Amino acid sequence: MGFADLLEQVGSTGRFQVLHVTLLCIPILMMASHNLLQNFAASVPPHYCSAHRNLSLTPQLSPEETLRVTVPLDVNGKPEKCQRFAAPQWHLLAKNGTSASEEERNTEDASDAGLQECTDGWSYNMTEMSSTIISEWHLVCDLRTLKQMGQTIYMGGVLVGAPVFGGLSDRFGRRILLIISNLMMAVGGTCAAFSTSFSLFCLFRFICGMALSGLVLNSFSLIVEWIPTRVRTVVGTGTGYCYTMGQLLLAAVAYFIRDWRWLTLAVSLPFYISFLYSWWFLESARWLALNKKSEQAVKGLKTVARINGRHEEGDKINAEMLQESMKKEISCIQGTYTALDLFRTPTMRKMTLCLSAVWLSTSFAYYGLSMDLQKFGVNIYLIQVIFGAVDIPAKVVITVSMSFVGRRPSQSAALILAGVVILMNLLVPYEKQTVRTCLAVIGKGCLAASFNCCYLYSGELYPTIIRQNGMGWVSTMARLGAMVAPMVLLLGEYVAWLPGLIYGGAPILSGVAAAFLPETLDIPLPDTIQDAEDR
Repeated sequence: MGFADLLEQVGSTGRFQVLHVTLLCIPILMMASHNLLQNFAASVPPHYCSAHRNLSLTPQLSPEETLRVTVPLDVNGKPEKCQRFAAPQWHLLAKNGTSASEEERNTEDASDAGLQECTDGWSYNMTEMSSTIISEWHLVCDLRTLKQMGQTIYMGGVLVGAPVFGGLSDRFGRRILLIISNLMMAVGGTCAAFSTSFSLFCLFRFICGMALSGLVLNSFSLIVEWIPTRVRTVVGTGTGYCYTMGQLLLAAVAYFIRDWRWLTLAVSLPFYISFLYSWWFLESARWLALNKKSEQAVKGLKTVARINGRHEEGDKINAEMLQESMKKEISCIQGTYTALDLFRTPTMRKMTLCLSAVWLSTSFAYYGLSMDLQKFGVNIYLIQVIFGAVDIPAKVVITVSMSFVGRRPSQSAALILAGVVILMNLLVPYEKQTVRTCLAVIGKGCLAASFNCCYLYSGELYPTIIRQNGMGWVSTMARLGAMVAPMVLLLGEYVAWLPGLIYGGAPILSGVAAAFLPETLDIPLPDTIQDAEDR
């Protein structure tokens, strides 16, 4: 008799599990809002240098006339973003600038006139958002790289939070760390919303990133440790769709709340609610038993039996029965394994290197596409909805493919197709926004499918005794890719096509690497490293 049998005895798919999983999934809806918040809170509005201060003495000028005499035009005939005339060019008011020759003449006038930086600040066209961190702290021109730095710092928090909360939850339990993570997310998000400087904003976003790791790790642990193996795939798919729905929810919330402070607060306040009800959660009985807290584990199992309407079965459980059922699990954790064991033997080493490439490139390209919505020239609210909605059919297709074609070809094909589509986008002229957007949506869907596949595939490849170490390692690679992705966008300042080449090339290379992984469809899970080597 194992722990799974005890779980069946008290009810493995009863009212408790339904309520338990539902309440744990609610915060997952808001996780996407924090991951992708920068698309709206840090959107870059059209901007140009503010007019000279002495122009306020000539109130008869219209805004268009003021712009004309103070800001030169760039090569595309649009106002320069980071330069203005050193002195107002009054003679330009006599020119209509309706013909190409006149526009060229105006550009020549700009080159003859003295230019200077925006010493009086910038003016913003706030049509999509009423306020963003860009307009609040003028993160434009020489400071424009700070936008991507802010997202990198947030992802750095996610990276740091994984080992911190992972280690603490193994020592102190899943429930208390989940409570702390909810509170950290709520307080960190609230403080970020009321930050008085960009540095403080980044600090609190880093805290939110750490909290998000704690939420993901402990929510997942509490879900899988209270449900039977046979429904884990269904429940895992359901939680994945919660994240997808969260992307759609973010677009709706951002559409109605156009101020970045109120938007940040709106996506953070729900975590106060989840903090309050997370005290209701039961600690994992499996974790309690493995950490020699049998009496608390028995109490939890009896509570589950009562909620599921199985009072008599629950009354039969005692500490001796629990310890007897957990003998196998306890014996499995006697050995000590570290991340170094992922590289000791040839098969494990090849598997870990290939999976590292798969996870890093999937996350890298996924966030590279998802975090730069403005480049498509489409309404950012609409493109956010489309990018979120494409995950739904993508996950259905990859699930069917994994079940009938196999894990390895599905993983490899999803990555290679994503890379090819991203590279194809480099060949499409910027003016053809519809084509560019369609290709980007296909690429985003392939990357979402790749994420869905690699979670299951990695869990099946690593043997039981080292599975947690393996999943922790590849998750770290994914977070590293997400952290680097925003910085690659900065290369576009020097070579416009270089970020697209990197975002497209990485999935193709990792798709080739995935072809060297062993197939796991309809194959029993390995329990030891030797099982993995013999496969």
